[in-house]
Amino acid sequence: QVQLVESGGGLVQTGGSLRLSCAASGRTFSSYTMGWFRQAPGKEREFVAAITWSGVSPYYAESVKGRFTVSRDDAKNTVYLQMHSLEPEDTAVYYCAARVRLLTATPTRQTLYDYWGQGTQVTVSS
Repeated sequence: QVQLVESGGGLVQTGGSLRLSCAASGRTFSSYTMGWFRQAPGKEREFVAAITWSGVSPYYAESVKGRFTVSRDDAKNTVYLQMHSLEPEDTAVYYCAARVRLLTATPTRQTLYDYWGQGTQVTVSS
């Protein structure tokens, strides 16, 4: 069982920045693929970013490319989502997810992930 705890959400003005953190349990965190997803009010949950065990070539949704950066610190069992130039459209609950089994597919689909955090609210005011 892997537990994921997100933090770092909050209220920010348009153009501002936030850094989300996701702390994971598990002794083999360095082998996990980690993803970030978000769900805005009235919308389905969508992919935001993902990083594989190697940390090479992270994946991003088109809507956040150039503004968000996903990274990981395996020594701390933590994955981060640095968000810049935030827009009201980024307002959502942000979830981190962990894929603990070896993954060969592109890690953008929710169904690929084994564990989910409870989410952290990000609100961007205009």
